[in-house]
Amino acid sequence: MTIARAGILAVVVLLTLLLGLSAGAVSLPFRDVWAGLWHQSAAAAPIVRELRAPRVILAFLVGGSLGICGAALQAMIRNPLAEPYLLGLSSGAGLGAVIAIASRAGGAWAVPLAAFIGALSAVALVYRLSLVSGRRLDPHVLLLSGVVVGAFAGALMSAVMVLSDAPGVRNAFLWLLGGFGSASWNALGVFAAYAAAPTLLILFHARPLDLIALGDEPAHHLGTDVHRLRRIVYLSTALLTAASVATCGIIGFVGLVVPHAVRTLFRPLHRILLPMVFPAGG
Repeated sequence: MTIARAGILAVVVLLTLLLGLSAGAVSLPFRDVWAGLWHQSAAAAPIVRELRAPRVILAFLVGGSLGICGAALQAMIRNPLAEPYLLGLSSGAGLGAVIAIASRAGGAWAVPLAAFIGALSAVALVYRLSLVSGRRLDPHVLLLSGVVVGAFAGALMSAVMVLSDAPGVRNAFLWLLGGFGSASWNALGVFAAYAAAPTLLILFHARPLDLIALGDEPAHHLGTDVHRLRRIVYLSTALLTAASVATCGIIGFVGLVVPHAVRTLFRPLHRILLPMVFPAGG
């Protein structure tokens, strides 16, 4: 049954990718998309290969990464509402991007780089607050620290936007809405380079995530180093989310909903759940 559902999911993924390649300002039928993919001389080849293919693949990778982050965080924090943006990552990245936009930072990578730095700074602050409490990465303290840091960064972001001129406010809003309009093969390569190691780390720790979902004490007695696992999962999800936000802006909902949807169709074991969450999120 699981294999049949995985096959159906694979078909849905392929259809979704083809639909993404055909949709746009110029609607293309599937036969033109197929011709553009396989024949460089086809009329639709420049649109399909240079504009839509990197956009669709990048969107798929970002969605899959956010889905894996949500599944890992829900297991680590043992909270069904846990998702990548709950730990202050979204607001931290938004603050970095808004500051770069308001200061007219030059260069194509200025805003993504500022967003990445902002997200990592929020991660470092949340991590530090969780350690100050004296409870090493306690899920409840981690969650509360993320909410506090996210609210503070959101307030600073609003203040920067209020003090900016009209073009700066407009550009900041456009970035905060999220999107893949600036996707390119170069952006796809950069994101893949950042996302590969954190994704593999999370997949490698699928069994420890099953154990930690039972609770800290049962996981410890079954041979899991709980504190080390939390650090690895927290850092991996932070890097993945920061790379996603820096690449395409703030895109939520995927990391929260997709893991729950996949659990209704597949077994909740993470060695099965995580590989299925990635294509479903994409």
